[in-house]
Amino acid sequence: MIPKVFREVIDLGDGREISIETGKLAKQAHGSVVVQSGKCMMLCTVVSNYEQKDLPFLPLTVDYREKFAAAGRYPGGFFKREARPSDGEVLTMRLVDRVLRPLFPKNYSAETQVMIQLMSHDDDVMPDAMAGLAASAAIQLSDFPFECAISEARVGRIDGKFVINPTRAQLEESDIDMMIGASSDSVMMVEGEMDEISEEEMIEAIKFAHEAIKLQIDAQHRLADAFGRKKVRDYEEAPDNEELVKRVHDMAYDKVYAVAKAGSTKQERTAAFADIKAEVKASFSDEELEEYGGLVSDYYRKAEKAAVRDLTVNEGLRLDGRKTDEVRDIWCEIDYLPSVHGSAVFTRGETQALATVTLGTSRDANKIDMPSFEGEENFYLHYNFPPFCTGEARPIRGTSRREVGHGNLAQRGLKGMVPADCPYTVRVVSEVLESNGSSSMATVCAGTMAMMDAGIQMIKPVSGIAMGLISDASTGKYAVLTDILGDEDYLGDMDFKVTGTADGITACQMDIKVKGLSYEILVAALKQARDGRLHILEKIIETIATPREDVKEYAPKMVSVRIPNEFIGALIGPGGKVIQELQKVTGCTIVINEDPVTEEGIVEILGTGQDGIDQVLAKIDSITFKPTVGSAYEVKVIKMLDFGAVVEYMEAPGNEVLLHVSELAWERTENVSDVVKMGDVFDVKYFGLDKRTRKEKVSRKALLEKPEGYVAPAPRERSSSDRRPPRRDDRKRD
Repeated sequence: MIPKVFREVIDLGDGREISIETGKLAKQAHGSVVVQSGKCMMLCTVVSNYEQKDLPFLPLTVDYREKFAAAGRYPGGFFKREARPSDGEVLTMRLVDRVLRPLFPKNYSAETQVMIQLMSHDDDVMPDAMAGLAASAAIQLSDFPFECAISEARVGRIDGKFVINPTRAQLEESDIDMMIGASSDSVMMVEGEMDEISEEEMIEAIKFAHEAIKLQIDAQHRLADAFGRKKVRDYEEAPDNEELVKRVHDMAYDKVYAVAKAGSTKQERTAAFADIKAEVKASFSDEELEEYGGLVSDYYRKAEKAAVRDLTVNEGLRLDGRKTDEVRDIWCEIDYLPSVHGSAVFTRGETQALATVTLGTSRDANKIDMPSFEGEENFYLHYNFPPFCTGEARPIRGTSRREVGHGNLAQRGLKGMVPADCPYTVRVVSEVLESNGSSSMATVCAGTMAMMDAGIQMIKPVSGIAMGLISDASTGKYAVLTDILGDEDYLGDMDFKVTGTADGITACQMDIKVKGLSYEILVAALKQARDGRLHILEKIIETIATPREDVKEYAPKMVSVRIPNEFIGALIGPGGKVIQELQKVTGCTIVINEDPVTEEGIVEILGTGQDGIDQVLAKIDSITFKPTVGSAYEVKVIKMLDFGAVVEYMEAPGNEVLLHVSELAWERTENVSDVVKMGDVFDVKYFGLDKRTRKEKVSRKALLEKPEGYVAPAPRERSSSDRRPPRRDDRKRD
């Protein structure tokens, strides 16, 4: 039976379009779509179990995978099968998850999976820009309780003109690379990197993307209507016990408000709030707790949230006693670790990051091997968030998605300020040692200082700050919070991280939890963020104003030279013998890459000692040495022969040439030793290849004055043994 297929098309302009199709594949899933643009095709399926779990959160899994077959390739490694997700896949999962999760009901706890698979790749289409569209479209065809359709779009700007879902090639020319997630009436997520743009330019980019997203949402609605919308499934909703809500609120609100207003440390507040919660629960009988225990805890959190938010909106005060636009106390230190190439500690309030920098060659570049992209990163940042940084003990199960995402944000904020001619591969590692607030922004600040401490000639220093928002829809009041705490992130309506230099924004990440946030508030948040960033930047500059002029004494020095491709083999040697011996003798690391554009070899020399680097350079000069016809060179006699002397060029040791006996002096020379001896140093003139012998010719006598009355000696008579035998055709003629 031929399946009935439903299809909708979205026009992106300039001849490009996106289609959404359902009815052909994966029909047992609760919703499935195929999204296609050009030759890029991805399948998205969604399934949610009908049994609710006894959990206080939604067990939602968003999984994005790229199949190597989509690009006609085999997976790398020993096992030819896709394995754990790459960082690129994890980042796409996070982009989708952050927009979808808030739109499920808070009391919905059924196991839910959103699976997105890249099935066919197109070099001109970046698939991550369509993943959010695919996920939302599949959910619209299901019976899930889901608030509204959403979509995501990438926006770039080329020559001042905004472009939706640009190609990777176009992004190379773009000064903006932003992903925006939104519903029809609200922007919900922003993430991206920029080339020091202004706050107003960023808002314009968001508005442009939002208009394109509205068209994608309309297409989802048309598809769902044509397919036939399903009735939203029934699930058990626990209604609020209004009497219990009031009882808990009356007991907890004023006490929480007083603690919040007192201004205290995280540990003090946590202990005080725990005591208030214990008092509230103690006022209930055992029978009541058995019946309402879970609700009492929920309603206490509700009262605590209301008290803290009211304090901020009404009095402009915060949990730690700061005003809304104040940054916590900052202290910084560089060169903290004695044996690393660069290090810095950045502490802001109760958040602390220790960053290290390691310098390497192109061999140390981060290899990216995905079906949708293959390449290398010569600057990359890794972020570690151990349990002790929040005073917890929990299992460590490898790098979390959160660590990948926060590290990527910090990397994007910094990478634009690493100069293009930096000869090193640079790896920054951030160890978060304390966390109460944005540790990713602390990573940006520590990373900036560590790179300057390592001698990386950063174009400009970068700082970062996390902003928050608390708003009251009933009164229209709102408060934008600078340098938010962890509690303010949980209690607030927005988490907005911004990095940048003194001249503009370099990266951002924003998650908005309220509907219909106005662009006016977004602009206010960005302006306030700029003030906070500049304040932090002053503290960084007080610690280290400019990068070190050179790398540290024990850090490796990097020298890069280019040689003609024809000499690469000679430098490597048979079986790598020459280069391996050179590395062993000099203690340097030598990496050779070929530049296909210039058809040259790029030789990278990394070593801690200048003497070793000089030895390598001398060897390269020796191998690539080419004397110029008509030029004079200083040589040294290294071997005596009956018919001349073997000499070595002084500026290129190892390069030898025969100085024939007839070119030693103007006078007739019977014995070579009458004119030169072993070890003698003198100048010779280079004549290039001799036409008769096809060997290189040099002459000592050409640089000497011809003796007065000089008569060229008669050519030597050749003995009969020197004469060649007659050729066969000669004999025939005779």
